[in-house]
Amino acid sequence: MDQYARARDWSEIQERMLVPLYEAVCERLEVGPATRLLGLRCGSGLALLMAASRGAAVTGVDACPERLALARERLLPDPARGPRARGAARLVDGAPADAADPRTPAYTVVTVFEPIGCLAGDAEGLGELLADALPLAGRGAAVVLAGWGPPERCATSSVLRVATKLADPLRSAGSWRPARRDDLEEVAQRAGLKPDGSGRVACPFGYAGLDSAVRGLLSTGLFDAAVAATDRKQVDKELTEALHPHRRPDGTVWMPNVFRYLIARVR
Repeated sequence: MDQYARARDWSEIQERMLVPLYEAVCERLEVGPATRLLGLRCGSGLALLMAASRGAAVTGVDACPERLALARERLLPDPARGPRARGAARLVDGAPADAADPRTPAYTVVTVFEPIGCLAGDAEGLGELLADALPLAGRGAAVVLAGWGPPERCATSSVLRVATKLADPLRSAGSWRPARRDDLEEVAQRAGLKPDGSGRVACPFGYAGLDSAVRGLLSTGLFDAAVAATDRKQVDKELTEALHPHRRPDGTVWMPNVFRYLIARVR
């Protein structure tokens, strides 16, 4: 699959599903002009844009050049149209350590909005990412982790099981698994962070039609192992079939979901 087209699908179709999560965290942490925010796995930058619109100085880090290119379109100044947001923005292609700048104060907020708790091994990878990023944050800085809610509260869980069924022959570390209750707390504990509150947010997935839903879900990466084990055509077919129960009379697709977030503090 063309990686830029996939990144565009994430930016234009899927990422907006998490806006309620981004808003809830910004409200709870009172993100504003005094905030220096480091967004890990920032993707195409919608969460950063929302924080910057509140006046925060934001830095985004991502290892996907295609998504980062879209974040630049959203966040960096355009000489013809002026700044895109009130707060300063910086984007870094690579690892969190590449965002270090001895001339600027420590970050006050670190976010990882890419939900964990669905791919086998995703929590372990997040631990490595935090170990690289936390030295850049000040003592007491808020670290925000996000994850899927209980499977029984997420209609999309039934659709994501397609990934497990198709990827099982590979038993891949990247195959889907149901979220566990303590996924976020375990990551925080291993990173040496102090929990300081959590919340749940309704993030329904709504799509204009089946084609849009398939493209949006494939852009998450949750079906990559399934595509590798079979082929794209097979995954498209079974994903479309799994989405049919969520199709409404007008042709749109609607799946209520609940996501969790955990706020922890740097000791």
